[in-house]
Amino acid sequence: MKKYLLGGKGNFYKANLHMHTTISDGQLSPEEVKKRYMEQGYSIVAYTDHEVILSHNDLSDENFLAITSYEGSVNKREKIGEFEFVKTYHLNYFAKDKNAVVCPCFTEKNVWMEHTRAYVTDEMRKVDYPLAYSVEQINDMIEKANEAGFLVSYNHPVWSQQEHEDYADLKGLWGVEVYNHLSAVMGYPDTVVPFVTLLRRGEHVLPLATDDAHGEQMFGGFCMIEAESLEYKKVLSAMEKGDLYSSTGPKIEEISLDGAKLCVRCSAASEIMVNSERRLVYGTRGEEITEAEFDISSFLKQNEKYPEKSPSFLRVTVTDKQGKQAWSRAYFENELK
Repeated sequence: MKKYLLGGKGNFYKANLHMHTTISDGQLSPEEVKKRYMEQGYSIVAYTDHEVILSHNDLSDENFLAITSYEGSVNKREKIGEFEFVKTYHLNYFAKDKNAVVCPCFTEKNVWMEHTRAYVTDEMRKVDYPLAYSVEQINDMIEKANEAGFLVSYNHPVWSQQEHEDYADLKGLWGVEVYNHLSAVMGYPDTVVPFVTLLRRGEHVLPLATDDAHGEQMFGGFCMIEAESLEYKKVLSAMEKGDLYSSTGPKIEEISLDGAKLCVRCSAASEIMVNSERRLVYGTRGEEITEAEFDISSFLKQNEKYPEKSPSFLRVTVTDKQGKQAWSRAYFENELK
């Protein structure tokens, strides 16, 4: 009996989950952002302006959803004052309630653009989170945000000059950027390393591909969210459950199980790979592959042989002939039995 891990459960909606408007340091207004993304087939945009969270519910309609969100930063204090030398955490906070415009991680002192301060409300000012650059502090922020109803993503670790010790012990993240278009354009492409590191440590994080658009750096990385309908609660629920994949081009139409057979259907690809937390790889290559089937019985048997080995998971990567990729989330052992 076929079990759908992805596909077969709802509609796919194209989403950009990281971008900036004229409210912070972007070049386009929120309205212009909606127009430009809808012209390219997007249905969802998370408006993640720097340091202040605003709802854009007035932009949502039957064909478009604006996600209430923002990007907050924590900078490491350095003797050298120039920001180019500063290590930094950048986190996106996505509100599960579209009207939630106060985040427990807010601090007015961090609003670094003068014109952005006009959007700071009295309710926001009541929150004054003491920012400090440390794994312990970031974990506290993630925990508080989760408790307040926010999904939290870890953004562009390569551009942020982050190293293994900065991210390996993070807890409670919802997503990690494996592709950030602006960072890639600037010559700081992200990788799957932080994502896989956290998976191996038992964190159920999702791989995210985003634009981080500030102007014309658009339409490079996106997420496809599978939800029942284009309603705020349904979409955020699907995001929280991990009903999505990320991509720079290829489409993943289905990932399913039929006994010990893992089936993948996708747009025309040159490679379909299935990786695990161990050095166990399933894959196929060709000119224009649109589907593949893998017998994962050896994976399942190894899990039975070494029950103390935890966590165990499989994840799918699809690559097209242009080298563009799509990444599934990790599917853990309890989902694969």
